[in-house]
Amino acid sequence: MGVDPQARVLLDQIAAIGGPQIHQATVDEARQMIAAMAAFAGEPPSIAKVESRTVPGPAGEISLRVFTPEGAAPHPVLVYFHGGGWVIGGLDTHDVPCRDLANRAGCIIVSVDYRLAPEHKFPAAPEDCYAATRWVAENAASIGADPGRLAIGGDSAGGNLAAVVALMARDRGGPRIVHQLLIYPVTDVGQDTVSYRENADGYLLSAADMAWFWNHYLATPAEGENPYASPLRARFLRGLPPAHVITAELDPLRDEGEQYAARLKDAGVEVQLTRYDGMIHGFFGLGAVLAQGKKAMEEAAERLRLRFAAS
Repeated sequence: MGVDPQARVLLDQIAAIGGPQIHQATVDEARQMIAAMAAFAGEPPSIAKVESRTVPGPAGEISLRVFTPEGAAPHPVLVYFHGGGWVIGGLDTHDVPCRDLANRAGCIIVSVDYRLAPEHKFPAAPEDCYAATRWVAENAASIGADPGRLAIGGDSAGGNLAAVVALMARDRGGPRIVHQLLIYPVTDVGQDTVSYRENADGYLLSAADMAWFWNHYLATPAEGENPYASPLRARFLRGLPPAHVITAELDPLRDEGEQYAARLKDAGVEVQLTRYDGMIHGFFGLGAVLAQGKKAMEEAAERLRLRFAAS
C-alpha cells in the first residue's frame, strides 16, 4: 500500500521545516535535529515515578532513567536502548515512549544512556548496554524490580543493541532474559536488501542516512562482520529469548528486521513478527500523531505483559 495518510502529513510537516537531511549534517546538527523531532511524540504521560541513576560501566559511569508505573513492587522490568544510529538520541528523545510503554505494560523501564559514536566507536555502545543490563539483573531490588522477569528492547539502533545484548547474555552466561522487543532493528551492515532499494529516500530515514550512521559507528568496515555489530551474521541463534519484532513497510530496515525474525524462528526461538503497512521508520514513538504508532505501542505492551506473566 502507499504511505499512511497520517504519515504523509507528518512527512510534509518535516519537509516544510527544511534543513539538511541526517547524512548532510554534522554530528552536532544531527543531534539537534533528533531532539527537535522529539516534539512530535507529544506531551509526557504522567507516571508514578521517574528516577535518575548512574551505574558502573566498562569505561566509566552509565546514566540510566528509571520509569516506575503504579502498583506494588516488585515489578517486571524492561531495559531499553534508544534509537539514533548509535550517534544521536538519548534519554530525553525517548522519554515519552518509555513512559507510555511502562504504563501500558505495567513494568519498570530502565532507559540506558550508552556512549555514542563517533566519539566512542563500536563496541562501546553494546558493551555499555550489556553492563547496564547486568546491573539491573544484579541490583533489581534497589529499583523495585523482579530480576526473574527481565526483558530488553529498543528501536532502530536500539533494536540492534537489544539483539546484541541477547547474544552477549547467551554467550557470556547471563543474565537470564525472558523477552526481547526489537522495533525496526538494524541487524546487518550490508544495506543490500529490496527494502533498501524501494525505500532509499523520502520516508524519514534514508539509505544515505544509514550509511552515515554506520560510517560513524565502525572504526573499520571489517567490524561490520562482527555479530555484535550485525547480529544477522551470527552463526547460531539458538538459545536466545523469545522475540517480538516490529517492522514498517516503508523503511529501509524492513527486510533485515524480518530476515532476523525468520532466522530466530528457524533456530527454534519463539518469534512474533508484525509489519505495519504504510508506516515509516520512527513511527513507534509517535503515537500522538500516528494511530498505528499507538497500536504498535499497545501490541508491544501486550506481548510484554504475556511474557512477564509466563515467567
